[in-house]
Amino acid sequence: MGPKATSGFYLGRKPAALLALLLVALLLALAVLGALYGRCLQEVEELRAAAAPPSPTAGPEEKREAGPDPSPSPGSMRPPGVWDDSRLPRALLPLHYQLRLWPRVRPDRPGPHVFSGQVNITLRCAQDTATVLLHSAQLELWGAAVRGPLREGGGGRLEVAELWLEERHQYAVLQLRQSLRAGGRYVLQLSFRGPLSEDLDGLFLTRYTDQGQSSMLIASQLEPTYARTVYPCFDEPAMKATFDITIVHHPNYVALSNMPAIGRLKKYTSNGSVWTVTTFNTTLKMSTYITAFVVCDFHYITRTERGKEIRIWARKEAIKNGYADYALNITGPILSFLEDLFNISYPLSKTDLVALPDFGAGAMENWGLMTFQESSLMYIPSDKFRSKKAMISLIISHELGHQWFGNLVTMNWWNDLWLNEGFASYFEYIGASYMEPRLQLNKIFYYHILQPVLREDNEIAARSLSQREEKIKGTFSLIGLFDIFTYSKVIQEKKIFCFCVLSCNFSYLKAFSFSSVNQDDLWTHIQTVVDAQNEVQLPASVKNIMDSWTCQNGFPVLTLNLSTGLISQEQFYNKRTENNTAYNNTWIVPISWIRNGSAQPLVWLDKSSKIFPEMQISDSEYDWILLNVNMTGYYRVNYDPLYLKRLAQLLEKDPKAIPVVNRLHLIDDAFTLALAGYIEIESAFELTKYLAKEDEMFVWYTVLSNLIPDNLENILNNYEVYPFLKKYLLKRMLPIYHYHASVIRQNFDALADDYFNQIPFIVKRTICCYGVAMGSDKEWDFSWKMYNQNNSTDIHKDIMLFAMSCTRESWLLYRQSIISYPSFKGQSYLSKLLYKHCII
Repeated sequence: MGPKATSGFYLGRKPAALLALLLVALLLALAVLGALYGRCLQEVEELRAAAAPPSPTAGPEEKREAGPDPSPSPGSMRPPGVWDDSRLPRALLPLHYQLRLWPRVRPDRPGPHVFSGQVNITLRCAQDTATVLLHSAQLELWGAAVRGPLREGGGGRLEVAELWLEERHQYAVLQLRQSLRAGGRYVLQLSFRGPLSEDLDGLFLTRYTDQGQSSMLIASQLEPTYARTVYPCFDEPAMKATFDITIVHHPNYVALSNMPAIGRLKKYTSNGSVWTVTTFNTTLKMSTYITAFVVCDFHYITRTERGKEIRIWARKEAIKNGYADYALNITGPILSFLEDLFNISYPLSKTDLVALPDFGAGAMENWGLMTFQESSLMYIPSDKFRSKKAMISLIISHELGHQWFGNLVTMNWWNDLWLNEGFASYFEYIGASYMEPRLQLNKIFYYHILQPVLREDNEIAARSLSQREEKIKGTFSLIGLFDIFTYSKVIQEKKIFCFCVLSCNFSYLKAFSFSSVNQDDLWTHIQTVVDAQNEVQLPASVKNIMDSWTCQNGFPVLTLNLSTGLISQEQFYNKRTENNTAYNNTWIVPISWIRNGSAQPLVWLDKSSKIFPEMQISDSEYDWILLNVNMTGYYRVNYDPLYLKRLAQLLEKDPKAIPVVNRLHLIDDAFTLALAGYIEIESAFELTKYLAKEDEMFVWYTVLSNLIPDNLENILNNYEVYPFLKKYLLKRMLPIYHYHASVIRQNFDALADDYFNQIPFIVKRTICCYGVAMGSDKEWDFSWKMYNQNNSTDIHKDIMLFAMSCTRESWLLYRQSIISYPSFKGQSYLSKLLYKHCII
């Protein structure tokens, strides 16, 4: 018998080789999984590092940023104190910020994303205090420390007893164990972190597509009170300071801020990640709301204007296609024009204009780093009409105007926001007119600025332009100030505004450079200029005149009695009743006027009514008067019905006898007054009888806006009104149609310079609808292609979607219902259209 077998097993060569290969594959798989796991751990650790205070064992840099102090406690159940006021006390004034921001964003990480940072704020103590109060919202804070008073060689450390958050007014409160002393300078240190959301305010992240690839960028929008959501700060416009800004970002991106970059270094984290640290030059003294940050992988084009670099940043695709060229070509000349006009040089060495694919503000004037909604800055060279150029030149001029009015000289508090926005709105037309003189921007101003604000400024609830400081509390009330009144309310006769401009050139801007003002400071400077000349004599002080416009809501309607020369004023209401007594406002009104086509000396209505003997007219049809020449005054004029008939006859004989702006003004006032119950509608229609001779599209726009409301269906469904209106308008519109058709046939390019030769929205929709209805699937497919173009505006998308619903092919309507459903918000609208065509 043989020996007893030992335990084990036997393999041949082939199974052994196979097993070895499997073992090698397993080891490789484990190595790959280990690497991936390690990478995940690194990402988790980075997120943890940004989402939690540094531990006691953190490295030197993290310890320096954090400090030893505890995290803040909530501010509920606190005793009364300075934190109960919605405005910061003036015990501490910021002088300088050292700000370090680190958005934890990498192209290969989907999110969620956060940012962290540290700020050192040098303060001047104006009065003894043991409480440090500054703004902070949506931020976690730690590492609070105060050093000082600063002397040569530094200062001591003051112990922070407690750091807590007062959420109602968005304050961070530091209670110190000893007081800061008046006259001393101190440094406040805080570390912070916050969420990087996609809400388009504060520091936000936005996603977009460039050259077929998905990308994302980081940008900021801090006006009015979002700076406090990015870094702890003294977030009031008058509390200006200088800034040293550093941004840590992924190496694939470039970082931009208010000033030029002066250094870029690599940063290696403990887990092996590599970041870029971009440092920027020290800013000028400025408000927190115009600090700005962009981290992106955009391309740019550049030019130099008077030694200053100008760069336009945009998606690579937009730069490559030349969409940024127009903005670059006009920015430098407008900037130089405004320098000469104000007699003050632009104080920065560079300015960047960034086209953001998604931006809620439209445009923002951040000093040295202006941000724009992409459609507000990019111009497609194939667009032959100049309306897009007009819009871009106006927006750029507006933001450039802010570099002086708003950035250099800032309103003291948001109740005088019009000192920023009103001046920028005024100079946007001056700057754009300089750049595009053929665009007739004065007409655009009347149609798009003056008329809309007159329509809005007629409710009892309409606010005054300037309000008391104490009425403006909290972010919600601040945002409400960014309305049509702040930007567009015209409040003075043109000559007075010219004096204002002169005053600003040589006194106002220079006297308050790098500082803040209220409107009384402006009135004082205008008064100085007025007192030094004899050309214009005012019936009251500049302050009394201007306060009657800025401190009262609404505007007046002037009623002229031509037999006596009596002019009376009352507040205009959109519905006139005997009970309109909520306000009894009276304005000091400058009245420009013409008689029989000749300009007359300016007069003033400084009381509720006043007789002007020079304004009495005879019974002759050739004797006529018009008030508010070229709409230089902010008021409406009410003429009696018999006199309106005389003006209507004058227009039928010779429309050019009355200036074009006054033709528009007459018609708009008449229909507005009729709708409000001041006159009968028949008197307004008298002024439209001449329209067959009216060749100004500028006037026709106003006529159509009064006769055809936005909701066209109301008229179409009114079977009594529609046939009459159609017959009435067609008879008067045919001549101008034939006139422009002839111009188009002879020289289409001649129309490119006329902004008002744009096709109105309603007409565009009708034309496109008819084209699809009379066409085949080719026309439908073309509309679908135009609807999906990246550069299509919401208005164009609406037109194309409406046009597609006009097809007579059932299968195309069904296809539209399928492909539109995921993205189209107006489903009830689409369903009605499809139901109308018997599809659903």
